[in-house]
Amino acid sequence: MLSANMVELAYLLAAVLIIFALKGLASPESARRGNAFGMFGLGLAALVTLQMDSVQNYAWIVAAITVGGLFGGVAARKVPMTHMPQTVAFMHSLVGLAAVLIAVSAFLDPVAYGIANAEGGLYMASRVELFLGTFIGAITFTASLVAFGKLHGVLSGQPLVFSGQHMLNLVLGVLMIAAGVVFCVTGEALPFMVMLVIAMVLGVTLIVPIGGADMPVIVSMLNSYSGWAAAGIGFTLGNNMLIVAGALVGSSGAILSYIMCKAMNRSLFNVLLGGFGGEAATGASAGAIGQRPVHAGAAEDAAFLIRNARSVVIVPGYGLAVARAQHALKELVDKLLAMDVQVKFAIHPVAGRMPGHMNVLLAEADVPYDIVYEMDEINPEFGDTDVALVIGANDVINPAAKSDPASPIYGMPILDVIKAEHVVVIKRSLSPGYAGLDNDLFYMDKTMMLFDDAKKACESMLHTLD
Repeated sequence: MLSANMVELAYLLAAVLIIFALKGLASPESARRGNAFGMFGLGLAALVTLQMDSVQNYAWIVAAITVGGLFGGVAARKVPMTHMPQTVAFMHSLVGLAAVLIAVSAFLDPVAYGIANAEGGLYMASRVELFLGTFIGAITFTASLVAFGKLHGVLSGQPLVFSGQHMLNLVLGVLMIAAGVVFCVTGEALPFMVMLVIAMVLGVTLIVPIGGADMPVIVSMLNSYSGWAAAGIGFTLGNNMLIVAGALVGSSGAILSYIMCKAMNRSLFNVLLGGFGGEAATGASAGAIGQRPVHAGAAEDAAFLIRNARSVVIVPGYGLAVARAQHALKELVDKLLAMDVQVKFAIHPVAGRMPGHMNVLLAEADVPYDIVYEMDEINPEFGDTDVALVIGANDVINPAAKSDPASPIYGMPILDVIKAEHVVVIKRSLSPGYAGLDNDLFYMDKTMMLFDDAKKACESMLHTLD
């Protein structure tokens, strides 16, 4: 068994590795290295923890690791990239559930966790820690399940709004805190269970009014919640590594949520009160979407434009992920580069269904990092771009964000695709994006709509260029 000093030293090293992991994940170029740091750091922390005197029975631990490892390994190989956002949401729910189960276990047997006073009850400090870890974990658990359902299509992606919703959430929040305070004072089971149940209900009622367009923010926010839940339970277990790792995840998730909100010109408070994603379209009634004339073309027409272009900027969106078209697109890009056409990718911060979704897709297809640009870097170049090739994106290129003060997305920073000389949009139909809005860009004279599956369209254009 390791000494206490050796354990703390190992935990410190693991914490440093996790910090390096977060640093590495800030860039696609260093993401693999960041993942390696994170895996090694958490693996070290787990091995050290298993050597502690408090671990008495390895049978259940080995069984859990075996089952969880098999499930995770199969899921990692089987889950397609299009399902990655809901997979992340589901993983957050497991973190929340783990926090709740540990909290309930510690409450039922405080002696085993070393948090019992002389009478066998809980110390006041331990009650506060359990209160915080339990309600954050419970909200994370149910909220993540609802987010998973919305992203996976089991639940409607549209906001579920009803009269008195905000008042209900306020009442539930007050009751949850009140029950938690009573538990902290008395240490009794009833207020603890009431607080736990209300927190689970609150996790549902907080997420159901949020529309699909706000899901990138919600995914990052739930990531933050899961970190704080882990940190809270770390105090209960007296595990410094869990506290540090949870705090790092919680703070980084909160910062990412802020970045996502800034990219949408919205506040987190505004998102939590019910995001856009279900409002009626402005500028055109919901029934009028797709009824205006468009300039439709074929893959051959799009290939002609990009073949004769000097510069092409590609804007990927969720349609690219759905069609699994990243590899076909990479072949098309290689062909264009071989023809001396300048090709760049423009990535909006909230493109897809989770932060970094498009970057992961492009990295999977081995698209060079040096031709992938973030919104602020690429926007000044659209005015000098011959062809903007939009693949499955909608809301992040909608000019209403700059031109229509009545639009729900007004003020949201967008990719300035409208400034390109020609625009080619690959889309299955004129159906609106997650914000539920029509897009005037689709009806402009400079825009050619290519109604097709993204993968088939890229393959057809590639065949034409050969």
